[in-house]
Amino acid sequence: MVKNYIFSILFIATSLQSVSYADSFKRKKKVSKPRLLHKVLKKKAAKKLIQNEESDEVLDSPLNPNLLKSKYTSWGIDPSNNNSSINLTKAWQKFKNNKQVVVAVIDTGIDPKHPHLDKNVHVTLGDVSFRNYGIDFSKNRYNKKQPSDSHGHGTHVAGIVKSVYPEVKILTLKYYNPKATGQDNLNSTISALKYAVDQNVDVINYSGGGPEPALEELRVLKLAEKKGILVVAAAGNEESDIDVKNNAYYPASYGLKNIITVTAHDQGLKMLNSSNYGKRTVDLSAPGYRIKSSLPNGRSGYLTGTSQATAFVTGAAALLLAQFPELTATQLKAIINKSARKEITLLSRCKSGGRLDATRAQNLAREFSKRVKAQNRGVANRVPNSINKKLKNNKKVGKITYRKSQAN
Repeated sequence: MVKNYIFSILFIATSLQSVSYADSFKRKKKVSKPRLLHKVLKKKAAKKLIQNEESDEVLDSPLNPNLLKSKYTSWGIDPSNNNSSINLTKAWQKFKNNKQVVVAVIDTGIDPKHPHLDKNVHVTLGDVSFRNYGIDFSKNRYNKKQPSDSHGHGTHVAGIVKSVYPEVKILTLKYYNPKATGQDNLNSTISALKYAVDQNVDVINYSGGGPEPALEELRVLKLAEKKGILVVAAAGNEESDIDVKNNAYYPASYGLKNIITVTAHDQGLKMLNSSNYGKRTVDLSAPGYRIKSSLPNGRSGYLTGTSQATAFVTGAAALLLAQFPELTATQLKAIINKSARKEITLLSRCKSGGRLDATRAQNLAREFSKRVKAQNRGVANRVPNSINKKLKNNKKVGKITYRKSQAN
């Protein structure tokens, strides 16, 4: 059976023929969530903490509030926007950096000289320089260590991630060549995913996808799930309900525990007409309309779509993980979803029925972290200077680019 397979970002569309692998494996339709997190949510104090956004803890945060209003940032984090921003100001005020977080941005590359991003570039071998600022997996690449961005999408997405969490380290993994075939771009995507997983990055941002699954892509994402790496994926821009099997959008629709799927809304809290949605398969919404961010050659500009919304969630996840490094990918996903701010316009469009709220997520993460630490102290007090044999023996402890799946 031949179907079109489109890896899309708003404003650009084309199609390529491919063979579907939809029947070659079964997707998980339900995502389990940590039991302890549910226990925390049952506590009245925790619920009140999330709803009122209050906390006695005010830290000497290393994050400069002036960055919230730079020429490379958008209404999504604007401190004067109380109605539809991701509520980032208070989260910055109560932030403490306990871990360096590396985010792999799998996209069209990056401008390493950009003043908004030059201090955030991360490499796995050697030192960062204009000759070494990531990995280029695209077909017919010019230089493996120079994933330059001639399109602009990758630089824009990376800029949004940085705007949410200024101290994030960005590992740029380029897969896109506009002159390559769809299959070549898919192969490059899978290679980039494998590299990110092998490097044990903390979060993978993948602002794209398409209606055809690829078995090898699923395999590497399952390995990411096993390793506890969070993958933030775009819901897509095909105006479709991806709960419907024929409208599925991958990798968002794989249904893995470590994938969080994001749709997009505008400043009026209305989901974009172009955005995919799904009560069961899409987790939450984030800002996605006319988002201002960095563009190549030191510029700034606007792009629209679920790609941009995805980057906001990635930035928030990185911020949380830097402060609470003990969180697993599954816990992090549950916290972001459970703390989402409910909106009437989104109730039937995504699983959480709401939109990203960084401060509420931080408050819930803090309460959950305290609960975990208290629980661990209790175990330590019951079994001093020894290992609980029962625990030891319990195994339970512990639109721009196009691609297609392999044709026969």
